[in-house]
Amino acid sequence: MFNPSQEDVRRFFCGVHAKSRAGQPLDALETLASQWLGEHAEYDPHLADAEAAVARVYDGGDGQSNPFLHLAMHLSISEQCSIDQPRGIRQAVELLAARRNSLHDAHHEAMECLGQMLWESQRSGRPPDGQAYLDCVQRRATG
Repeated sequence: MFNPSQEDVRRFFCGVHAKSRAGQPLDALETLASQWLGEHAEYDPHLADAEAAVARVYDGGDGQSNPFLHLAMHLSISEQCSIDQPRGIRQAVELLAARRNSLHDAHHEAMECLGQMLWESQRSGRPPDGQAYLDCVQRRATG
């Protein structure tokens, strides 16, 4: 199982940012990441310096969210949809995107559900509840 460290994730996104800016070829995952980077130009300053990105602590104390967590969640949801895991998530996100007229906005709503699922898992000490996550996204898509 692929389990990158925080540093790996930050270096990946900074590297994609640099390659995109330089017009260098990107592999499939980098291309997907680059598309989400394009949706979040406000993160460019965080991505310009990999060493600073690795060293920075994002604890919310300064009122800023963690751009690397946010981008990683976009990639996670994209991957979940591509393999339809949990089963039904692809359709739920597609319906939510149609309802919001924006895949980007649908991802942001799905992120709220994903974050809730992870918080519940950590709080309870139980594995993540994929069905609860799916149910949350489906409610947003149909409600």
